[in-house]
Amino acid sequence: MADESDRGDQSGVSRRPSRRQVLSMTSAALLGSIAGCRGGEPSGTLTETDATTDVPEPTPTDTATGTPAPTATPSPTATDRDIEALLAEYRCPGGDEYDAVVAKDGSGDFESVQAAIDAVPPATFDGYRVFIESGRYEEKIRLPPNRTDVTFVGESAAETVLTYDDHADKPDGSGGDLGTSQSSSFFADGLDFTARNVTFENAANPVAQAVAMRVSGDRAFFDNCRFLGNQDTLYNYGRGTRQYFRNCYIEGDVDFIFGLATAVFDDCTIHCKDEGYIAAPATPEEQAHGYVFRNCEITGDAPEGSVYLGRPWEPYGQAVFANCYLGDVIRPEGWEPWDEPEHDDKTKTAFLAEYDNEGPGAAPDQRVDWARQLTDEEAEPYRSLETLFDGWAIADCLDDA
Repeated sequence: MADESDRGDQSGVSRRPSRRQVLSMTSAALLGSIAGCRGGEPSGTLTETDATTDVPEPTPTDTATGTPAPTATPSPTATDRDIEALLAEYRCPGGDEYDAVVAKDGSGDFESVQAAIDAVPPATFDGYRVFIESGRYEEKIRLPPNRTDVTFVGESAAETVLTYDDHADKPDGSGGDLGTSQSSSFFADGLDFTARNVTFENAANPVAQAVAMRVSGDRAFFDNCRFLGNQDTLYNYGRGTRQYFRNCYIEGDVDFIFGLATAVFDDCTIHCKDEGYIAAPATPEEQAHGYVFRNCEITGDAPEGSVYLGRPWEPYGQAVFANCYLGDVIRPEGWEPWDEPEHDDKTKTAFLAEYDNEGPGAAPDQRVDWARQLTDEEAEPYRSLETLFDGWAIADCLDDA
């Protein structure tokens, strides 16, 4: 897929008409408390009994980096119902103009990505677009909950790299360790975040869990992006959130795609760097869908037959691989139960399934007997993004993406 290299209008202030109204100060305060649909981490521990261990941190209390909103008298034009309507509305990310340009050489509006985020007007729904020129941006980046409807467009997926090297065992400066959740290089907490042609990397050596991207915000869309790391590369963190990955590259070894969200991966390359596990879903029991991989290619440098498609982090974890090419790195048994003393047998509650896969790693007759091979009828709900995403109309945006 071609990168977006036509930058269009790069002025610091967009001349586009406002797409959505700016919220009042009272609305901003409410937005900060409800955007992102965040529900914290699973109660279980993301651990591997032998060699690598991880005890997830308690749910962090993330605070917006922007100017705190004063507690003003509610505006008559910004009722709770108005705010709910704005939060429910989704507009396709698009356009060929940019509100800000990030360039390491100083030729843009900002030299760092975090500086560009901090300049986004908080609590607006205007559709703020940031162009990021090629370069390695070594910074720990947070898009807070009150920066909504923000789009990043990189000059090149291979050359626009947002990277940092924290890991779970790194000291946090207060006598403890960072833990998995806080090891992330990028925290995407804002509603309606879109990234295109960008690499998100955790450059830590493979010494512990090290997250490249932690996504907490609802309706996150990643198009032609790369996620680089080892253990725990991509954390689909937000309970009840919807996250869509198209034409992306994701690499790692142990549980390198993990979390609670409903996340769909279309036409992605999943690269297994060493023996381990691809997906570690912690899908809440009440959630209809967890991980769905469609038309993906599973490749790797791992030894033949050394990688599981996944294992349930929590008892009701869901992962489905449909119409994928499974390379020879995949184990014939396919799935591992990840039993833990504090949980009942996860093979009775998890939903781990496949449909119409091919390649040397596709061995339906050799899979564990508690995993599923879907029938045509059972696979039908997985064909529709609208069904999987419970009404999020991202499919309507794809022709313009």
